[in-house]
Amino acid sequence: MTPPSPFGRSLSESYRSVPVPAGRVGIGNLRAYMGPGFLVAVGYMDPGNWATDIAGGSAFGYTLLSVILLSNLMAIVLQALAVRLGVGAGLDLAQACRQRYSRPVSFCLWVLAEIAIIACDLAEVLGTAIALKLLFGLPLAWGVVITALDVFLILALQRYGFRKLEAFIIGLLAIIGACFVFELIHAQPAIRDILGGLVPSPEIVTDPAKLYLAIGILGATVMPHNLYLHSSIVQTRAFDDKRQAIRWATVDSTIALALAFFINAAILILAASTFYTAGRTDVADIDEAYRLLTPMLGVGAASAVFAIALLLSGQNSTVTGTLAGQIVMEGFLDLKLPVWLRRMITRLIAIVPAVIVVGATGDKGATQLLVLSQVVLSLQLPFAVVPLVAITGSARWMGEYAAPKWLQVLAWAIATVIIGLNLTMLYGLL
Repeated sequence: MTPPSPFGRSLSESYRSVPVPAGRVGIGNLRAYMGPGFLVAVGYMDPGNWATDIAGGSAFGYTLLSVILLSNLMAIVLQALAVRLGVGAGLDLAQACRQRYSRPVSFCLWVLAEIAIIACDLAEVLGTAIALKLLFGLPLAWGVVITALDVFLILALQRYGFRKLEAFIIGLLAIIGACFVFELIHAQPAIRDILGGLVPSPEIVTDPAKLYLAIGILGATVMPHNLYLHSSIVQTRAFDDKRQAIRWATVDSTIALALAFFINAAILILAASTFYTAGRTDVADIDEAYRLLTPMLGVGAASAVFAIALLLSGQNSTVTGTLAGQIVMEGFLDLKLPVWLRRMITRLIAIVPAVIVVGATGDKGATQLLVLSQVVLSLQLPFAVVPLVAITGSARWMGEYAAPKWLQVLAWAIATVIIGLNLTMLYGLL
């Protein structure tokens, strides 16, 4: 049997607040569970992805497209385990870690989770600031400072209930997707090259430059804080049948992550088809990509559409980052803070290094810091993945909802790959 939880409910203000109509089957069920997966998918297409995907597509063409695909498949498996934990055990990952591990281990895991959230927030700060600069000519340092006001966005949205929050996120995701459909129509990438890029190449591991960007893409795609987030927000549904809830919540996240794959792949494909094929392998900055899109594609709106999608991406990530920070703090420390205070603390910690780097190195340093933040996320990933896989595979903790053997083997293989890639990168850097 699953041990009783000594903690309060995860996100208690939204716990079981979304009704699940009884007696529905098929698509009717999916509609009731649709939403949490899209909040999670936001983290898989935040501004950090833009930096790594643009740099990878510009420098190496379609080669790293396979990394995006494999990272997305890993994400689907890991988010399915997060669903299983939240529904089956009724715990988010932070609560489960605190319940299972000793206090020193739990404390270390909390610190690492906070570092991951700050790294993610740093990407949101820089991405939003870059978008404001591109659209309105606002100096980058001022844009970074203005992002502190994003705290009021989450406060306004949460007043209207969790379902409305989900609708807002899905609406912005739809606009971002439409922006990239527009860009790809005009870029006209070669289908043959795209298909070739989906096949993994040994050079990705043997070439240090490709491996560094591959690790960045992995960190930008499979994000640690999303595992904490997803295991909590699936509990917003007022379900009676846990097996049915696990099934449909997993379908929800799989569909949402398919959309995330399209957008991430679209960014890299756009960079490869526009810059790499024209010999511009040096385009690594988001603002440089913005300046070159219109003249190279020959479409006046190309750059503006690109910047609008970036701004919406940063705002979407702001909302989910706030929720993840709240879940991690409440779950590990059993400490509740007002949402605005939690958000402001995280954002101010992210703003300080952003202002320092932008002031010292200018715009180019901002993009380099974006890529570095994603590498940091990748290095933090095993400390969320290993506890998740261990706990969801344990009948003692999960009872009858423990992951089946085939899923455990697959999840441990994914954890091994993530750890191996990180060790390879660290060895290369040293």
